[in-house]
Amino acid sequence: MSTKTELAAVPPKETALAVFSAEKGLEPWLQKIRDEVRAFVPDTSTAKGRAAIASIAHKVAKSRTALDDAGKKLVAELKEVPKLIDAERKRMRESLEALQEEVRRPLNEWQAAEDARVAQHQAVIKHIENTDTGGMSAALIGAKIQDLDSCEINQELEEFEADAHRAKAASLIILRQAMQDQEKLEAEQAELIKLRAEKEAQDQKDRETRIAQEAADKARIEAEQKAQRERDAEAKRAADEKVAAEKRENDLRLAAAESERKAEQARREKIESDQRAERERKEAAERQEKAVEEARIAEQKRADEAAAEIVRQQDARAADTAHKSKVMGAAKAAIMSMNVTEELAKALVMKIYRGEVPNITINF
Repeated sequence: MSTKTELAAVPPKETALAVFSAEKGLEPWLQKIRDEVRAFVPDTSTAKGRAAIASIAHKVAKSRTALDDAGKKLVAELKEVPKLIDAERKRMRESLEALQEEVRRPLNEWQAAEDARVAQHQAVIKHIENTDTGGMSAALIGAKIQDLDSCEINQELEEFEADAHRAKAASLIILRQAMQDQEKLEAEQAELIKLRAEKEAQDQKDRETRIAQEAADKARIEAEQKAQRERDAEAKRAADEKVAAEKRENDLRLAAAESERKAEQARREKIESDQRAERERKEAAERQEKAVEEARIAEQKRADEAAAEIVRQQDARAADTAHKSKVMGAAKAAIMSMNVTEELAKALVMKIYRGEVPNITINF
């Protein structure tokens, strides 16, 4: 077929009226167009082949326009036959539009398959680029890093393989930095809990020491005041009665002994208070260590569960890949049994798997 001319010329002017007026008068021209289009073998595997499909479809459209314009001229010149001409024009347009759609269908189907292939690869890269770690612990971030690091990037990504390698490297850098930041934050939080517990214990000890000291001071002052009052009374009564003086002196000795006893008691209470504060500080430290350990165990459990889930997903993907390989291998063997080469059989199975063969699918 020539690529420099239209698919079909218009009827000669002297016979145009007869052609357009007759029922299916344009059929010879339409049939010529169909025959030449049917002789064209579409090839979507190369850019040149796809351009040729678009070119032949355009030429069908140009032939449709040329024939339609010829009919329009007849309608303008011959008002008495517009209905016949319009009917033939309509039939011609519908016929050639259907033919145009038929010619272009392989190119449209190739484009749809190409768009789906590109979208699938881009989805894989988008998954690799996902570095969101909001709310994750350092252990979970580490599991995410391990999962991404074990993600295999190969030639199945075709022209997107290099982009996937770059995305994986960039995401690993971001995730590793996020894990370092989270580990630092968790260490700071643990240290803050420890310092808070130590401060509470020290505050409690200071309060008890202050209370004990205030009690001792109060007892000492009361004893001194009482002694002074008794000394004053003794001085007043000394001149009146020796016996009373001796009694008051004896009372003072007893009071001093009592004061000493109270002071000793205050000292013992302070020692007991110090010992109690030390016990409570140790208990607070033990509670803090227990809380930190429980938090570590809980975090380890979450990390183990996350790692187990990753292993399960990897096993599932491996099982799915193995199953698909087995099914596609059986399909290839069946095609090869019809004297088809292994390379061609493999290519056919892959085209069916990618949806490039209409109305044929592989059931997994």
